[in-house]
This record gives sequence, structure tokens and C-alpha cells, in this order.
Amino acid sequence: MKSDRLEGRLAQEFRTIGHMMQIYCKGQCGDVSREQGLCQGCRELLAYAEQKLDRCPYGDTKPTCAKCPIHCYKPEPKEQIRQVMRYAGPRMLLRHPVEAIRHLLDERRPVPEKPPMRANRRRSRPANGS
Repeated sequence: MKSDRLEGRLAQEFRTIGHMMQIYCKGQCGDVSREQGLCQGCRELLAYAEQKLDRCPYGDTKPTCAKCPIHCYKPEPKEQIRQVMRYAGPRMLLRHPVEAIRHLLDERRPVPEKPPMRANRRRSRPANGS
């Protein structure tokens, strides 16, 4: 899994969740029409995760989701991701051991202070309209 929008630690986190989604989808989803090893529902959930990573106010200092004080996922996708991680987490050690160990080490990092609210990404227009 690769993201065109993410870099650094966020891109690594996206790759990890992508591999977890593949493990989960292969073992749990009955949909036979798969692209990139994922059914439609899992592709949508992965796109949602990528969007949330892209908008993460912590950026490259982001803690693991389990330790993050900001709850950015809506309740339904949050529960879906929890199920994916519960199923795929133990299996990651066999299929992607380096990523699994890196993720476990990341969970031990201290949570950074909550970042200040980011200004809107769009540039504001001058009041006089020019």
C-alpha cells in the first residue's frame, strides 16, 4: 500500500494499516470482487484512514491511534478499524514482522503535547477583494 499524499512517519503508518486491511479482508470478507487485495468496504475504510492520517494535527509526531488523545474517527469507522486491528495485529508478526515490531515500539513512545489548532489550509483573501 502506498499513499501519494503522505510522507515520513504518516506514510509508514498508512502502509501498516494497509497491510492490516489486506490480512483482515483476506481472512474475514466474503466479497470475491477484489481490487488491490481488498473488497469495496475495506477499500473505503482504508481511504478514510488515509484521509484522517493526512489531516492529523500531530503530523510526523503522531502517536499510535490507541494512545492518541484526539479521537478523529467517527464511531462506526473507529469500530471497524478496531476489528481490523484485533484480527490482523497478531497475524502481522508472521506476515510483516518488521512493521509489526516498529508499530509495537511506536506504542511505547511518549504522547507529544496536543498541537495548537492549525489555521485553515486555504489562503484567506484580502478584505478589499484584490
